[in-house]
Amino acid sequence: MSGTSSPEAVKKLLENMQGDLRGLSLECRKKFPPVKEAAESGIIKVKTIAARNTDILAALKENSLEVVQPFLMGCGTKEPKITQLCLAAIQRLMSHEVVSEAAAGNIINMLWQLMENSLEELKLLQTVLVLLTTNTVVHDEALSKAIVLCFRLHFTKDNITNNTAAATVRQVVTVVFERVVAEDDRYKDVIEQPLAVQGNSNRRSVSTLRPCAKDAYMLFQDLCQLVNADAPYWLVGMTEMTRTFGLELLESVLNDFPQVFLQHQEFSFLLKERVCPLVIKLFSPNIKFRQGTSTSSSPAPVEKPYFPICMRLLRVVSVLIKQFYSLLVTECEIFLSLLVKFLDADKPQWLRAVAVESIHRLCVQPQLLRSFCQSYDMKQHSTKVFRDIVNALGSFIQSLFLVPSTGNISATTNQTGGNASGGPASAQTNPGMLGMGGGVTVLPAFEYRGTWIPILNVTVQGSAKATYLEMLDKVEPPTIPEGYAMSVAFHCLLDLVRGITTMIEGELGQAETISQTITEANSSPTQSSDQQDLQSVSDQTDKELVNRAVWEEMVNACWCGLLAALSLLLDASTDEAATENILKAELTMAALCGKLGLVTSRDAFITAICKGSLPPHYALTVLNTTTAALSSKSYSIQGQNVQMISPSSESHQQVVAVGQPLALQPQGTVMLTSKNIQCMRTLLNLAHYHGAVLGTSWQLVLATLQHLVWILGLKPGIGGALKPGRAVEGPSTVLTTAVMTDLPVISNILSRLFESSQYLDDVSLHHLINALCSLSLEAMDMAYGNNKEPSLFAVAKLLETGLVNMHRIEILWRPLTGHLLEVCQHPNSRMREWGAEALTSLIKAGLTFSHDPPLLQNQRLQLLLLNPLKELSNIIHPDIRLKQLECVLQILQSQGDSLGPGWPLVLGVMGAIRNDQGESLIRTAFQCLQLVVTDFLPTMPCTCLQIVVDVAGSFGLHNQELNISLTSIGLLVSEMELSLLPPLSSIPRLSRVQSTKLGWSQPHPALLFSISPLCFSGYACTFPHLCYLGPCSTVEGKHVYKTLKEMSHLYLFFLIGDFFKAWDVLLDHIQSAALSKNNEVSLAALKSFQEILQIVSPVRDSEKPDTPPAINVPIPNLLGAVTATGLGRSFMRTDSIGERIGRCNVSEPPIITDEIEDLNLWWAAWNTWFRIGSESTKPPITCDKLTFIPSQPFLTALVQIFPALYQHIKTGFSMDDLQKLGVILHGAVSVPISSDASPFILPSYTEAVLTSLQEAVLTALDVLQKAICVGSENMQIMYPAIFDQLLAFVEFSCKPPQYGQLETKHIANAKYNQAEWVALNYVPFAERSLEVVVDLYQKTACHKAVVNEKVLQNIIKTLSIPLSLKYACPSESTWKLAVSSLLKVLSIGLPVARQHASSGKFDSMWPELANTFEDFLFTKSTPPDNLSIQEFQRNEGIDVEVVQLISTEILPYANFIPKEFVAQIMTMLNKGSIHSQSSSFTEAEIDIRMREEFSKACFETLLQFSFSNKVTTPQEGYISRMALSVLSGKCPLPRQQVTEIIFVLKAVSTLIDSLKKTQPENVDANTWAQVIALYPTLVECITCSSSEVCCALKEALVPFKDFMHPPVSKVQNGES
Repeated sequence: MSGTSSPEAVKKLLENMQGDLRGLSLECRKKFPPVKEAAESGIIKVKTIAARNTDILAALKENSLEVVQPFLMGCGTKEPKITQLCLAAIQRLMSHEVVSEAAAGNIINMLWQLMENSLEELKLLQTVLVLLTTNTVVHDEALSKAIVLCFRLHFTKDNITNNTAAATVRQVVTVVFERVVAEDDRYKDVIEQPLAVQGNSNRRSVSTLRPCAKDAYMLFQDLCQLVNADAPYWLVGMTEMTRTFGLELLESVLNDFPQVFLQHQEFSFLLKERVCPLVIKLFSPNIKFRQGTSTSSSPAPVEKPYFPICMRLLRVVSVLIKQFYSLLVTECEIFLSLLVKFLDADKPQWLRAVAVESIHRLCVQPQLLRSFCQSYDMKQHSTKVFRDIVNALGSFIQSLFLVPSTGNISATTNQTGGNASGGPASAQTNPGMLGMGGGVTVLPAFEYRGTWIPILNVTVQGSAKATYLEMLDKVEPPTIPEGYAMSVAFHCLLDLVRGITTMIEGELGQAETISQTITEANSSPTQSSDQQDLQSVSDQTDKELVNRAVWEEMVNACWCGLLAALSLLLDASTDEAATENILKAELTMAALCGKLGLVTSRDAFITAICKGSLPPHYALTVLNTTTAALSSKSYSIQGQNVQMISPSSESHQQVVAVGQPLALQPQGTVMLTSKNIQCMRTLLNLAHYHGAVLGTSWQLVLATLQHLVWILGLKPGIGGALKPGRAVEGPSTVLTTAVMTDLPVISNILSRLFESSQYLDDVSLHHLINALCSLSLEAMDMAYGNNKEPSLFAVAKLLETGLVNMHRIEILWRPLTGHLLEVCQHPNSRMREWGAEALTSLIKAGLTFSHDPPLLQNQRLQLLLLNPLKELSNIIHPDIRLKQLECVLQILQSQGDSLGPGWPLVLGVMGAIRNDQGESLIRTAFQCLQLVVTDFLPTMPCTCLQIVVDVAGSFGLHNQELNISLTSIGLLVSEMELSLLPPLSSIPRLSRVQSTKLGWSQPHPALLFSISPLCFSGYACTFPHLCYLGPCSTVEGKHVYKTLKEMSHLYLFFLIGDFFKAWDVLLDHIQSAALSKNNEVSLAALKSFQEILQIVSPVRDSEKPDTPPAINVPIPNLLGAVTATGLGRSFMRTDSIGERIGRCNVSEPPIITDEIEDLNLWWAAWNTWFRIGSESTKPPITCDKLTFIPSQPFLTALVQIFPALYQHIKTGFSMDDLQKLGVILHGAVSVPISSDASPFILPSYTEAVLTSLQEAVLTALDVLQKAICVGSENMQIMYPAIFDQLLAFVEFSCKPPQYGQLETKHIANAKYNQAEWVALNYVPFAERSLEVVVDLYQKTACHKAVVNEKVLQNIIKTLSIPLSLKYACPSESTWKLAVSSLLKVLSIGLPVARQHASSGKFDSMWPELANTFEDFLFTKSTPPDNLSIQEFQRNEGIDVEVVQLISTEILPYANFIPKEFVAQIMTMLNKGSIHSQSSSFTEAEIDIRMREEFSKACFETLLQFSFSNKVTTPQEGYISRMALSVLSGKCPLPRQQVTEIIFVLKAVSTLIDSLKKTQPENVDANTWAQVIALYPTLVECITCSSSEVCCALKEALVPFKDFMHPPVSKVQNGES
């Protein structure tokens, strides 16, 4: 309206109106004076309205009767020109909505008169349309009159007028109902009380409607009346009407405005009482008519169906069902039954075609189909409408093949003269074969038993685009092309399957999601919403049950008819695309049935696909038995029984392969067509994507695939994959080029199918395994008693399935391997060969797979995997045993290091080879044993060593291969390094070996050492595993290590006898070995000791805790690997021991077994360690060339044992034990190094690094320190002892320890080719110890024990040694580190000392501190001659830092510090402020070497302290007197005196600066007087010629300006 109500539009309207009136006046000037006068008065009226009103449009509408009157009079003249002018003017007024209801009525009356006079008919229609569409002022009789006017014009003799009127009628009807929608929107928020619709009265019921709705009601009611050939109630004046036009109008209203009928009861009443009976009545001719029946005998002829009416009725029915199904449930049942009847074979072809098009429209609406099923099929006494629709489609398709219709103009004619069987001859002249340039082009078609029906492209997938339902302009029935009805019915089936499967699967997915959500919500419910949640869950469960019942009913209702139709179409299809669509439909239905658990229907669809995959009449028992129940199944369509058609055997498909059937007896060859291959692909896709729902149908699928694979000649290859191969016997498989290119693809899809089994759930996987095992059993049965090539499909696929499911191998391992073990015993060599191949491949794959948890932590799984390998030993076939041993060899080569508990099984396989089993087996088994002995014996559990010996002995008894027998004996002697010993008579086999083969005269020393510990309690059956023989003396230590290591493992499995006695004996032998005079033996003993410490105490079953024990990580290997390249090499480490201990032992582990027993065991180990340590580190009494000194690796290993040992004994570790530890650590680091070994252990002299031993010592103390930190109060009293030990190490920097009377040389002077001992460089070790002391003190300074035991004093006392030596220290870094450490310690310790000043615990510390300061600041050592000036300045800076510490940390707190100490400090500062430089400096260095900064710092500190504390000390006067005496000398002066003068002048400057900074009240007048008195003396010095003196003098004179003031005048008697 904004466009027509704007001022410009209004102005233009007024101009146009006046122009129209003027034009009318001119035209009527002569002939029609009254009209002229009316026009002129109209002009005046318009001008008056425009002048007097602001809202011109409203005023025009109000006066529209007068405004319109001239134009109405003009139309009454019936002059064409005048009439056209007037109608145009009226249209303009209507378009601006300035026509009132009364004026509109006058206009319509005028238009009616024009219509009756047949004037300007098109203009009339245009005017009516404008009048009705631009506003809503026309109602009731005026509206009906306007509509009747349009209807009347529709039935004129002029085609243009007729068509225009028809279009106008359609638009007007639409406008009437659009008004209803708009009216409902306006009143949608108004709640009205609905009134009951009264009876059948058509007029009284209108009273409840609003105006627009009332008009629409009356219009629709009259349309029904007119279609029914009755007189209208409202459209008065109608003279003519056609049913086709009426039906079209009804359909458009119903289709476009369903909400009007659904929201208003009155309209719903019309639907039920008028529309539906009308449709049923009009359908009557179609129902009664039977094509081909004679009507002469009937008393009344049957009315023939009329195509235009029937087609439009079907369109109306489609709309009614689609839009108003919920309103018209009963009526829709009738309509649907009629649709089904129209498909009957005795109906005209065009009727069947439009009926199937209508059904197609329903099939693309799955929700509507669902409603049919719920409303009809699921009701007990209702017609099974949904089932009937599907069955009718099937019957319709069958009838097209079997019952050629006489009414079909283009019905299929038999080209062979009535040969109904349709043999090959008919196929040659089939109408589907069109000659094209000498070639033949095959059109897509269905062909069945001689009937050929082309496939037309009639619609797009998922849409029901009709052809004949849209022929609204046709009067005669159209000619239906051949194949059209079949094509539409075919698409009906496809869309039906697609729709219901998509809908059900979508709802199924939503239900699963909601169920999962509810489950998750219920897992953590809140109390407040428990009741609500329970109600929600209950409602959801009920809804899901209802939905599932609907889904199952839909499938049960349609599957049989679908399967019959689809199977027939699949058999008849000659087009690849059609075949693909049919197979896809069968696949989706099979998958849907599987998801819903409908086993029968699922198996039926799968069977159909399987049968399509195989040649016709193929003898496959599993398919024939499965379909036995279906072969005679029939279904009812409206009381008729239609038998399921058996598939045709005469398919005219291209043959792509010829092969042998898989059967017990030879049956010639069979042929596979391209359709078979296509079905096979579908079957593979079904299994690949829907394997989870196949269940027992796997048997069908896999049996079919097995036969297809056999026919195509695919043979298993590596890993179970099938590859093209050739048959062993019989005629070779013949494959076309087309299928040859497809074979690799098919093989790949087959492999992917079984690879996808890894995504199946456990139940589905078991179905698959069971099906494969069943197939394999059938193949085994067929292979009995003949040497034919067996089918290896099942075995190969069992292997493939097992390989891809390794992540859950436990659930399928037993059935899988159990069956393969049966296959391995089959008499057919090819069959058992593949069984063994599959089994060994699975075992190897299982051992190499990355399981979670790993196999090393899952011994049960490892034994489960290896057990079938052991079971193969029970099979007598040599080829199987050879495969078994080859598998063992491969396992050893790839997994030998991680077999662990699987060793007995593997060794048992080797030992199971008997003497009579052939050289090849024995040789392979012995090869495995050699590999075990040479590579894996050291890593094998000790429990298996007896088995190894037994197996080796068994090979010695073999007489098949003499070399193996001899070599096995050699293994016992040389390869095994140390053989089984005590007592030899207890093992008869070894006694024979010794007596016949070995010829020992005297045992090796290492052998005797190995034997002795093993005879202690007669444990001859257990201890033989712990000893080895070795003839080579150079590896004696290695042998001992092995022996003792295995002895240490005895702790784990020793289950008989006196365990504690065994433990003590074990420790005794470790001790004796460790204290032997052989470096390697002793080192190996310590490594065995360390093995013990990695043992975790076993938990008794009765004492297992509820929670996992804290000790679940073994203590790491602290020692590392011993290198075999030479004696005395250090251990290689990548991180510190302390870090490893810290990682493994974050907190104290609780004791998880009998506390007393365990502690006794570990304390015995501690005592052994202490005895080893104290004996080995004790200095020798006499020193000569034969004196045995322990090696550094030995000592390092000894110390590295402590942290691990400490974890077991820390709960009872006492101060006495700490002192014992200190003795050992001190002794260990004091031991010198042999000059032979020093190049391998010691770094070069210039490198400041620690040796491994020194690191181990500090790590031991670090572990102890950390344990004390988190320990109890009783443990924390050990802090002072730790400090003492570390401070003792700090002293090594200046005083290296002495190892008894042994004479050592410094490493810098040692000559490596002489037999002498070299002392270590202890400086890095001492400095590292000092760093540890500082860190530890910073953490523990306030600890009670640290305060009481005077740790701070001890630190100062220790540091005083390098500080007093200063330049005389062995390393310059030592005293620098000492002074920085002292500053750090004092910054922490002095506040603590002041805090405890009253307790007297630090009284003895202060003198020690003062002496340390004195000795460091005024050292007696002289700097080295080569000390640079820069170094000297840096060293002076360190001295200044010490003075600053005194200034900030000591003097400000003098009240809390002993006065004697303060006096010492003051004296030291005084000394520092006047300290003269060394006389050894050159003239050029004197000014730098004077330590002026140090002197200045002392002087400033002294002055600051004096003034700030109001203490007058004699130093000030002394400084003043010294300055006066020095300045009174003569100038020029010698260099020494010049220097002193410069110093004094600088001192004066510093003094004045300090006085200015000090509070005035802290300085007395005498001091000021003395300072001012210096001024004259300073002025006299300006004559000095020295530039240095002048500069210093200038700095001293400038501050005196602050003392100069103008004289103060004295005032007397008021005057100055």
